[in-house]
Amino acid sequence: MAASEVRKRSTGLGVPALVSIGIGGMVGGGIFSVLGLTVQVAGAGAYVSFLVGGVVAALTGVSYSLLSVRVRSRGGTAAFLDRSFGPRVAGPLNLLLWLSYFVMLGLYAVAFGSYLAALLGLSGGWHRLLGSAVVICFAALNMADAQIVGRAEAVLVYFKVAVLLVFCVGGLAFVDTARVAPSAFPHGGAILYAGTLIFLGYEGFELIANAAEDAAEPERTLPRAYLISLGSVIVLYVLVAFVAVGNLTPGQIAHDRDYALAVAARPLLGQAGFSLIAIAAVVSTASAINATLYGTAKFTYLMARHGELPEHLAEPVWHRPIGGLIATTLGTLLVVNLVDIEGISLMGSAGFLIVFAAVNVAAARVPDARTAVRIAAGAGAVACVCCLLALTAYAAANIPRQLGVFGAMLGTAVLAEAVIRARGRALPPGSAPHTAERER
Repeated sequence: MAASEVRKRSTGLGVPALVSIGIGGMVGGGIFSVLGLTVQVAGAGAYVSFLVGGVVAALTGVSYSLLSVRVRSRGGTAAFLDRSFGPRVAGPLNLLLWLSYFVMLGLYAVAFGSYLAALLGLSGGWHRLLGSAVVICFAALNMADAQIVGRAEAVLVYFKVAVLLVFCVGGLAFVDTARVAPSAFPHGGAILYAGTLIFLGYEGFELIANAAEDAAEPERTLPRAYLISLGSVIVLYVLVAFVAVGNLTPGQIAHDRDYALAVAARPLLGQAGFSLIAIAAVVSTASAINATLYGTAKFTYLMARHGELPEHLAEPVWHRPIGGLIATTLGTLLVVNLVDIEGISLMGSAGFLIVFAAVNVAAARVPDARTAVRIAAGAGAVACVCCLLALTAYAAANIPRQLGVFGAMLGTAVLAEAVIRARGRALPPGSAPHTAERER
């Protein structure tokens, strides 16, 4: 083994660093954003809904752990899809992934605005105004090449987790068991639908794949990182939902659903608890917005460079390649100001369910993978499709307008890819559009 390879193995990202990336991606804003909506839909069964979403994420995590070792690339999900399906299929899926990213940014921005407005005692449309402002602010900082969180991101991850653990530990002693008993659950369809809506809160584990190239001993560290980060976050989310529902009625949480977690902390820790959770949510969503904007801008630039997005998004603006950042910012602002939180959750979760179903299929097609892994990947693909069907059926009956918005988002991805191919920008078969890939 070359000396350079030995040094790389010893200095690469270990399990703790990779776990920090995965947990940071998941707890970046999801639980703060969707708890109130989940309780509004699933009532006392909200914690079961988080478990449902977690099981689907865990099955998909098995596929990611396999593919991250086989194709170590900063392209992450996009690289997996390109390698497995080629540009004609991967192109629309990668476009859908991009659109899903700025839907996720919209969810974080609305959560940021809602918690900050509650902390400042503001009402009305301030949450959208504040959400728009933070997106514009971080977009400007990224244009100036100033990344706010940087090395402090790991500290922020553990701060967020610590605050949520304090909430759980403090609240478990006061849980009203009658409120969380199965007899208080709504029908199973509502619990399943809520589980699909909050899937967006789990998708951040995929960020581990983007760091796979820098992992030390990837065959060992990557599977462990997925297992630990997903397992930890599933337990954390279920506990948070259990404590929230056990201490407040669903009506109380639903009344203030946009900042429900802070409201749920008030009976346990008083106004100080409300403020602590609200501050944690503001810090968490702000850092998530910054990191996601930064990563999505690079992702968009690479896609444009290699023919999966219009070439104009890779052209220099003010002497820097920030076309993708500008496009993502504008799309996010549209989501923040035109779509309510349930519609945002529906669009984002549905988009990621489609992409993750394809990733599971890609893993199931790996010929020399272990049988257990291929079975888990197949089960993950089926679970993603079933959740998507449940999401579609419920939305068609209850919020058809929001389903129409997602249909337009999906149609945009397919149509845009067709236009790009028609202009001759599609990649030739077998090409690898993402940099620094290592296939094993």
